[in-house]
Amino acid sequence: MSPRPRDDERLAGEEIAIVGAGFGGLSAAAYLAGAGADVTVYERNEHPGGYAGRIERDGFRIDTGPSWYLMPEVFDRFFGQFGRSTDEFYELTELDPLYEVVWKDGDRATMPADRAGQKALFESYESGAGGRLDAYLDDAAEAYELGMDRFVYPSRSRLRDMVDLDVLRSGRALPKLRTMDDYVGDYFENEKLRQIAEYKLVFLGGSPYNTPAIYTLMSHVDMNLGVYHPTGGIASVVDGMAALATDLGAEIRTGTPVTAIEPSITASGPKFEVASGSSGGGAGTGAAASTGRFDRVVANAAPPHVERDLLPDEFARREAYWESRTYAPSAFLMYFGVEGDVDLDHHALVLPTDWRPHFETIFDDPAWPDDPAYYVHVPSKTDPEAAPEGHEAVFVLVPLAPGLGDGPETRERFRDLVLDDLAEHASVDFRDRIVFEESASVSDFRERFNAPGGTALALSHTLGQTGPLRPAHRAPGVEGLYYVGAYTNPGIGMPMCLLSGEHVAEAVIEDAAGDGVLPSVVPTSTLR
Repeated sequence: MSPRPRDDERLAGEEIAIVGAGFGGLSAAAYLAGAGADVTVYERNEHPGGYAGRIERDGFRIDTGPSWYLMPEVFDRFFGQFGRSTDEFYELTELDPLYEVVWKDGDRATMPADRAGQKALFESYESGAGGRLDAYLDDAAEAYELGMDRFVYPSRSRLRDMVDLDVLRSGRALPKLRTMDDYVGDYFENEKLRQIAEYKLVFLGGSPYNTPAIYTLMSHVDMNLGVYHPTGGIASVVDGMAALATDLGAEIRTGTPVTAIEPSITASGPKFEVASGSSGGGAGTGAAASTGRFDRVVANAAPPHVERDLLPDEFARREAYWESRTYAPSAFLMYFGVEGDVDLDHHALVLPTDWRPHFETIFDDPAWPDDPAYYVHVPSKTDPEAAPEGHEAVFVLVPLAPGLGDGPETRERFRDLVLDDLAEHASVDFRDRIVFEESASVSDFRERFNAPGGTALALSHTLGQTGPLRPAHRAPGVEGLYYVGAYTNPGIGMPMCLLSGEHVAEAVIEDAAGDGVLPSVVPTSTLR
């Protein structure tokens, strides 16, 4: 498709480089190109998407990262702002049941998509819990509307944003600053019901014991708004975003890692020399080593990597700051092509009745868990593109502490432990029917994505790293450099990274217009 005619020229004449084609980078590319900028996106991997990669092999197609399509209105809003719609790029199926929970004591439950079914499920575990579920989900809906309308859709990372009257009226959210587990305990005593209410925190890189209760909003996200699956998987969403950005005029260079960002100050303002090379192989549009000159750079790479490895030594690296952060979990991931049936729903959670020890091995005393909680995704239950006839595609995710050693023997031992556990506790045994297998773990995330400690997500959503307390979009000490993606506001998750791209574009447009910048309200704007 040829670039559409531009009706927004606020960034006309601006040359902007984007480092990384994850969800944040692709979103920023669309917004910046749509505002008239000449945008070049550098992506080191064969395909755009970042963590949202893909395996295409022997008739199987499996997402390598995110697999839950939540908050569909955020995606609709993104494409709609460019006069497009999601159904131009991919087809959605609403899941019912939403997911399945398998407890290791032999209990098993499915979460219906309708409220009446959800209430009946909760009531079966605790008398009166069905009625309290109504109150809990009403509260979760209020938290969602409050968070989205006043903190997420608007970009709030500076002093003037925090004195907005809408924010000051949000004082009723203060009780939700205690931990999620404490807050959920006001509604449900049964441990299994509390797990159902709290498991979504893993998507945010937190635990029920260190994440503020404002994230009850995640219960609204799945139980009220629904869970969906795009045909072709999350990779289809990535392809749609890349197609949109290209249609708007952005150039996406895959197989082209950035090796250095060299800022300089000229009479006309900041300039950047961006050095890139070819990662070799693949079917992307990678090129031989080269250098481009740009007015601004938006980094969808991990900020600690940008400051340590890409910027010259004279620029602040904030090493002490980044070392003091709480990073979200890493993960042990397994991808299987399986002959025959796998008796699990599209999404399944396999949980010990007491999952606190697993969270302790992530956040308190880092270690490989002995009794893991984990997630199993079988997209072929819904999506015919995921596996050849008579086969299933299976994805297993076990959250881990970042920084763990994961040598071949450790990975093989843990693989066997999880598959044994799945056979014993979920009665799902496909060990002798595997036709292909791949895996990823801590060291892979560290090497492929320059992720600190090999985190699979970014910075955790602890109270001190939530909302405007996350790193700002404007990189401190380097005029014209910006950050986008899960490390910044509003945070982790595909919808949040979409919005991060919008927010960083707003910052670029404001700076290009010379409107001026007030200092950040948080210490992330300091050099140390």
